[in-house]
Amino acid sequence: MSTEHAELLRALHDEHWAALTRFVYHLTGDSALAEDVVQETLFRAWKHPDILEQNAGSARAWLFAVARNLVIDDRRSAHHRHELATGVVPERSSPDGIDGILDAWLVSDALTSLSEDHRLVLVHTYYLGRSVAETADELGVPPGTVKSRMHYALRALRLALQERGVTQ
Repeated sequence: MSTEHAELLRALHDEHWAALTRFVYHLTGDSALAEDVVQETLFRAWKHPDILEQNAGSARAWLFAVARNLVIDDRRSAHHRHELATGVVPERSSPDGIDGILDAWLVSDALTSLSEDHRLVLVHTYYLGRSVAETADELGVPPGTVKSRMHYALRALRLALQERGVTQ
């Protein structure tokens, strides 16, 4: 673009920027979008140097028509139908622990359906973190019995949870 065209574009900008911005803001109600539309309008004028050489009335009419068409195109676009502008950032969700509480309640309820021997073995090994040997000493049974009870207790617990609607 020649220096002459650059000066004409600068003059077009200085003369019509404020009026175009008000016009587009009136159409959209969004100052950021209005700025974008006016900038795109002047960019299109820069791409068509013949507009710059027209008389002031014709150039102004062309600028306003382009701006209006850009607003219409924006309203028809998919992003306008699916995106909502907001000045407030939405809160980030944080885990509230309800799922963990419900799971614990469900497992606790299922544990109550087990025999006392099976329940004690699971509580000592899984909840209290004791080894098989420690559990055997605490309950006064051989380690093999603790292993056997754990096996059958886990099977019974799985069945009890399935009866309560828990699936794998």
